[in-house]
Amino acid sequence: MNVETLRDYCLSIAGDVVEKLPFAKIKGGETVLVFYVCDHMFCYFDIETFDQVVVKAHPDDILIWRESEEGFGNPPHMSARHWVGLDTRVVGDARMRELIAESYRIVKAKYTPKAKRKSRKNTDLDTGKA
Repeated sequence: MNVETLRDYCLSIAGDVVEKLPFAKIKGGETVLVFYVCDHMFCYFDIETFDQVVVKAHPDDILIWRESEEGFGNPPHMSARHWVGLDTRVVGDARMRELIAESYRIVKAKYTPKAKRKSRKNTDLDTGKA
């Protein structure tokens, strides 16, 4: 997979995916392309080096993947508990697409207005507010 193919794939996941270069003013971050859903990141990679794609994942899955699959490592500048770096030279295209799509679903589920309302309602119940 190359940069253009991966970019096209990320944008094709759904109509609400947005791409940005949010670190353009930071030295070393000028070429980091980030994909967002609900204004939250779900995938990023450096378009110059294209050596690693970083996605959000469930912490338990990350631990299993790091122990059982090659090409799964710590992400730069993100929590290794919730994010995983995928080595583009080792992780296959189909597996990478699968993990990016799952990352999109995780972030979308957490930050959709319905999920936020449900979360607030549960918090209100826990605190005794009505």
